[in-house]
Formats: sequence, C-alpha cells, structure tokens
Amino acid sequence: MYFTGIIIAISTFLVIGIFHPIVIKVEYHTGTRYWWLFLLLGIACIVAALFTSNEVVSAVIGVVGASALWTIGELFEQRKRVKRGWFPMNPKRKEEYED
Repeated sequence: MYFTGIIIAISTFLVIGIFHPIVIKVEYHTGTRYWWLFLLLGIACIVAALFTSNEVVSAVIGVVGASALWTIGELFEQRKRVKRGWFPMNPKRKEEYED
C-alpha cells in the first residue's frame, strides 16, 4: 500500500487549517503591513520544494509555500471583512479602517 497521496492530502488540509487563523490574527494585530513576509516565506518554500528529493516532503513544503502566497490576498480580503463588521476590529488600529 502507498500512503503518499493520503499523507499529502492530510498535510494540505492541516496547512490550510493553520493558515486560516494566522490570517485573522495577523490582520487583527498588524493589518496588511507585513504581507511581504508571506511573499518571502512563499517564495522560499517553493524554491526549497524544488530542491527537496523526498516527494512527500517536497509536496508539503510546496503546499506551505502556496498557502503563504495565498495568505497575501486573504490578508487584504480580511481587512474588507473587518470593515464590513464580519470580524472584530482592533480598537488600537481603528483609524486604519477609516476611508
């Protein structure tokens, strides 16, 4: 039996599940200010995945990289969701949400 596909699927599910609250917390505490960190993380993980010989590890690193890149867009979407009142606004950064 080969468990490669199942391991990658479970890992993908967990990585996406981990990045969801990261988006919420980062936007709440810092806004969209540090989106570039996710860009660097995403690029670094994708490059690392290219040079990793183990297929499962390479796939998981690639998923982390893709999720980090996806997080950039989600940070800006989260900002919109906060402005709509769907998520709590950080009272210390209230002036950042005024247009």
